[in-house]
Amino acid sequence: MNPIVRIQNISKEYTLGARQAVSANLRETLAGALRAPLRRLRRNGSAGKETFWALKDINFEVQPGEVLGIIGKNGAGKSTLLKVLSRITEPTTGRVELYGRLGSLLEVGTGFHPELTGRENIYLNGSILGISRRDIDRKFDEIVAFSEVERFLDTAVKYYSSGMYVRLAFAVAAHLEPEILLVDEVLAVGDAGFQAKCLGKMGDVARSGRTVIFISHNMQAITTLCHRAALLDEGRLVQLEETAKVIDGYLKSVGMASVTPLVQVWETLERSPGNERVRLRAVRIVPEAESGSVGIDMQTSFCLEVEYWNLVPATKVIVNFAVYAIDGSPAFETFTFDEPYWQGQVFCKGLYRSLCRIPAHLMNQGTYRLRIAFLDEFAEVLYDNVEAAIFSVHDVGKRRFPWYSRFIGNVHPKFEWTTELLERVADEPVETFPSQRLYDQA
Repeated sequence: MNPIVRIQNISKEYTLGARQAVSANLRETLAGALRAPLRRLRRNGSAGKETFWALKDINFEVQPGEVLGIIGKNGAGKSTLLKVLSRITEPTTGRVELYGRLGSLLEVGTGFHPELTGRENIYLNGSILGISRRDIDRKFDEIVAFSEVERFLDTAVKYYSSGMYVRLAFAVAAHLEPEILLVDEVLAVGDAGFQAKCLGKMGDVARSGRTVIFISHNMQAITTLCHRAALLDEGRLVQLEETAKVIDGYLKSVGMASVTPLVQVWETLERSPGNERVRLRAVRIVPEAESGSVGIDMQTSFCLEVEYWNLVPATKVIVNFAVYAIDGSPAFETFTFDEPYWQGQVFCKGLYRSLCRIPAHLMNQGTYRLRIAFLDEFAEVLYDNVEAAIFSVHDVGKRRFPWYSRFIGNVHPKFEWTTELLERVADEPVETFPSQRLYDQA
């Protein structure tokens, strides 16, 4: 398959302290040319300007229908890269090849004229994208309904709030059906409800076969939407592969907790995490089948296991496993009081093991944090390790349709479905359902 976006040796150099060039009329251009020799004389003998490479030797390709996330620290070059792709900024070296109509939402009000109304800007943006007025008319009501600015549609957009700008700009960019959609972190301006609606719309755009390149610091959004992710650091592409692995690399680069070994053991009581009441001896995340990948295959059951020393005599210890997505949203939690034998038992001092089996097809793709807490019968916390382990879950099988990205949510149980033919049209030929053929190919 031929790529829809090809980036070859892209670099962008800026001169620190230099003024950006502005458009000039003929008189200003001639006057500048006459003043140029004098400016050169003034600069003779002075130190050269310091330069800065915002991008350096970026190379990658994006396939049609792919959703690519771009992550990295502030100043890593993410927005500069999207501006180069949008042809707002000319690269210093390299070339970009785009094989489709491009729509972009890079900053608040991109492509809007402040003196024009919201209605007029919808048609202006459509014209810029090369869309006919008839097609814009067909999408107009849908754009307005999504943006929720119908009341202010005939008001000049210079009076819009930043949130209203974003609502209308995203609605135009997403509904006018560009083959390639570029979206920067500008969605963070909107409220939580609108952000969720935008992420859902981008998922719809991706599932319709169009290509999305998405910048965000929201790791849950990147995990949910993106097939692959690219990590930029100081203008260089340092990682481009499966989303979960790139997020792990990003967390390491910013000094956050990264994926821990699936087996952690502390041999001596003195060096183990804990306190005078409870100390850990081991934390294990054990898949029941090898997947050949880093982390856990979502189609394989696995066990959460903890070994711990109970240091308080004659107490009742309750173990709690709580699993959170990397953005802090909870996936699930469970307690040992669901275990019939040990419920209500008095624990002597000693070494114990508690194990919980997580069934296959429960966890969705993503990076997760395991919290292990120990409580007594009165719900007093004996010891709480909020980051006992960080692990990732991958979909390494071929059960998913190739055009579908990550399923929504932190869990993805395999539900039972049944389909039956209730009545067949007599003249209709019998053949395999198209969805079944796609499923077999996947």
